[in-house]
Amino acid sequence: MFNLFFKKTIGPGFLIIAGLLASSTAQAEPGVFHDKIVFGQSAAFEGPAAALGLGMREGILAAFQETNGAGGVNGRKLELVSYDDGYEPEKAIKNTANLIKDDKVFALIGAVGTPTSKAAQPIATDAGVPFIGPFTGAAFLRNPSLGNVINIRASYDQETEAWIEHLTTDLGLSRIAILYQDDSFGRAGLSGVTRALEKRGMKLVAEGTYKRNTTAVKRALLTIRKGKPEAVVMVGAYKPCAEFIKLAPRVKLNAVFVNISFVGSKALAKELGKRGHGVVVTQVVPFPEDASVPLVAQYQKAMKAFNSKADPGFVSLEGYMVGRLVVQVLERLGDDVTREKLLTTIAQVGTFELGGIKLTYGPGDNQGMDQVFLTLIQKDGSFRPVQNLGG
Repeated sequence: MFNLFFKKTIGPGFLIIAGLLASSTAQAEPGVFHDKIVFGQSAAFEGPAAALGLGMREGILAAFQETNGAGGVNGRKLELVSYDDGYEPEKAIKNTANLIKDDKVFALIGAVGTPTSKAAQPIATDAGVPFIGPFTGAAFLRNPSLGNVINIRASYDQETEAWIEHLTTDLGLSRIAILYQDDSFGRAGLSGVTRALEKRGMKLVAEGTYKRNTTAVKRALLTIRKGKPEAVVMVGAYKPCAEFIKLAPRVKLNAVFVNISFVGSKALAKELGKRGHGVVVTQVVPFPEDASVPLVAQYQKAMKAFNSKADPGFVSLEGYMVGRLVVQVLERLGDDVTREKLLTTIAQVGTFELGGIKLTYGPGDNQGMDQVFLTLIQKDGSFRPVQNLGG
């Protein structure tokens, strides 16, 4: 585990001031100081899913830097403490406990992955700590009873429904197989695909699995090939999915490959190289190069200011959206910043406008967006948005 955020020792003078402030107001909320608000993140910064954690962190920090450069939120700067969990649940549990108990962060944001979020969310919920913008579409995080969870993106069920709808309607395909990561993330995708197929009186022709944080997909490839699929839908991270697609021609498996948004689009395209041409990836945020969308134009400017060498990407755009939502809610709270008020404000306000993109919440609805977008990898590794797969 490593800490991507350095901490400064707070001298006794600050503690005296803090004590004086506390005596005239309500007891200070964890992570909230007179000049800053501290957030925490546990995500993968090393290993096969590293591009996802780094992208989310970069987007959040770009939004925070943008806000801090304008004076912060009601005079308070926003800070982020990030720990690497390597996309492993056990590390996510330890990191989450440290962030809440030791770092005493105000809220957790930008977690990455279903298995890690499944491990961390109960800890946050038990502690009453907001769990905002996890990079996963898992159904359990959409449970309305989880009052501390705030999602940005569409669910995996919505993505998998879009897959099957487009494969069957646009391309007229009926023989569909699945490759999925053998854990809660992969099974969430499998469940969505199964329901989408059953809705149409269909079944999977084959399924294969691989172990999280590995690229051991050869056995799955051979199993799936036996089903003679016309399309293979994939619920996994970019390295194993890329390995599967690159190996497919060697065993004469010619199919349409469709990937879930979590895969990490740019990382997948880079891993695939020329082999990526025509691979489908569904997205749950706008196209990061489309500056005609005010949110995207703002994102591009913020990213350039944060890291001039950074390329726009779907993952960092999602992180930026998480950061912008947090800023908007905090602005409404004024000086009285508490975890409870942050969560109730999101539910009460309902709709948040992020530069042409709306996030809508309400009673029993903790998911801001429902849109799923289709993209195709081009010969040069870039992405092209499409309305249907037959166009």
